[in-house]
Amino acid sequence: QVQLVESGGGLVQPGGSLRLSCAASGSSFRLNTMNAMGWYRQAPGKQRDLVATITSGGSTNYADSVKGRFTISRDNAKTTVYLQMNSLKPEDTAVYYCNARTSVFAVQRDFWGQGTQVTVSS
Repeated sequence: QVQLVESGGGLVQPGGSLRLSCAASGSSFRLNTMNAMGWYRQAPGKQRDLVATITSGGSTNYADSVKGRFTISRDNAKTTVYLQMNSLKPEDTAVYYCNARTSVFAVQRDFWGQGTQVTVSS
């Protein structure tokens, strides 16, 4: 199992910034099989959508709606992932979920955090 703990959500005015953090923990075996971590978000009444991901090799991928505003990064141990969110808009309001994907013998498995609320409002 991989446990994910998110932090950093909150209320911010439009144009403001927030930084989300997600720390992964678990067995050394499971942590070593993580090949990607990322952030997804879910607004009320909508499906959960990808925000940004980063692979174990450092490749990043962003949703078009956040490109140029959000930046995903990780620590050297590759067990903590961050999401720097700038120029926030009301439409960024959602519950943000951290995701970790592991791969063992080509079998992928997703783990999720409990979610952290981000509200962008004046």
